Amino acid sequence: MHTPSEVPRFLRSFRHRNYKLFFGGQLVSLTGTWMQSIAQSWLVYRLTHSAELLGLVSFAGQIPVFLFAAVGGAAADRTSRHRIIVWTQTAAMLLAFVLAALTLSGRVLVWHIFALAAALGVVSAFDIPARQAFVADMVGREDLMNAIALNSSMVNGARVVGPAVAGAIVAVVGEGWCFFLNGVSYIAVIAGLLLMQAPRTHAPRGRTTSAGRSALHEIAEGFHFVARTAPIRALLLLLGVVSFTAMPYSVLMPLFADRILHGGATALGVLMGASGLGALGGALSLVARRGIKGLGSWVALSTGAFGAALLLFASSRSLSLSTLLLVPVGAAMMVQMAASNTLIQAMVPDALRGRVMAVYSMMFMGMAPFGALFAGSLAERIGAPLTVAIGAVASLAAAAVFAVRLPSLRGEARELIVAQGMAGGDPPAEITGPPIAASRTV
Repeated sequence: MHTPSEVPRFLRSFRHRNYKLFFGGQLVSLTGTWMQSIAQSWLVYRLTHSAELLGLVSFAGQIPVFLFAAVGGAAADRTSRHRIIVWTQTAAMLLAFVLAALTLSGRVLVWHIFALAAALGVVSAFDIPARQAFVADMVGREDLMNAIALNSSMVNGARVVGPAVAGAIVAVVGEGWCFFLNGVSYIAVIAGLLLMQAPRTHAPRGRTTSAGRSALHEIAEGFHFVARTAPIRALLLLLGVVSFTAMPYSVLMPLFADRILHGGATALGVLMGASGLGALGGALSLVARRGIKGLGSWVALSTGAFGAALLLFASSRSLSLSTLLLVPVGAAMMVQMAASNTLIQAMVPDALRGRVMAVYSMMFMGMAPFGALFAGSLAERIGAPLTVAIGAVASLAAAAVFAVRLPSLRGEARELIVAQGMAGGDPPAEITGPPIAASRTV
């Protein structure tokens, strides 16, 4: 491991060998994942020309996260998170190859896409909580915020490249090769995981006389912690509202690309790439931060900015203007997500990390399928622009409510952060700021 002085401050998580292996593999794999996401949306649209079915496929792919993430979170606190991720990434690779084979052979049907999306959703229900909690295992609390910000940068770097490449590939040779390349990309992340020295920073929880009853008790324990912890509850509720009402704009992007902006598959890749570019910028804005003072305000402001930019996007009928507007949309969305993730992980005990991150997954990804289903159905009746505008207004309203509540949440948040060892004794300035701002931990 390098000493802190040998690594630039904004890259300090790379001092940890496991994190470097994780980051490199994920960067390749996530590019493939974004390629598959764009190609799958276009394939469904090409086969059906239905906004409602776009929403239904998204629902099928994400509803398992809502249903099973709590089980995945309990598993992440009971067994090796490293081992869980190896198996989930392997399963995701096999599903990508199956979809590629069906598409390239010309046998793919809409129900195949539904079934494979649902299967991948089940895999994600176990992968996401384990992967979110595994970050702390790799880098420890000292570099946790930097690692989360770097992860977000990695996701969105892939989000810039993946859709643009997918749009070009779909336009030239079709969707099947995107699915195949995604399957190949998983080899990098699996290889990186197998080269790691698996960390053992959390002890698997022991089983009682009934393993089933113990697991149910642990799941309930995670929900109870969230319900009685006001700052975490507020962050998750805000995330859930935005995920349900505003995030589904991306599900409707094929309609904007084709019917409204008249650009086809290439325009779809450009639009999603612009959103990814903005999200990358938003993530990078968090990379250099060391402390968490003021992140609560960032959450409120970014949620409001997301709603405002999305409202302008809904009213645009120009491809160039729409592309430009998706940059702040992506940036604001990413700042809200990454800042919320950082604050929650700073406040949660290690023993509950997997289960609390499962609830985070339920709010961020688990609410999205309900929003996608609603947005797809509504768009068939009132059109995609008005549907997106309604979600944008809801995001603005949620941001206002959170901003009003924020001052009353700061005291408890500060106590939780200090209790979880983000500071020993009196919190340092990077957490509290100067004495006059000591109450503004978040």
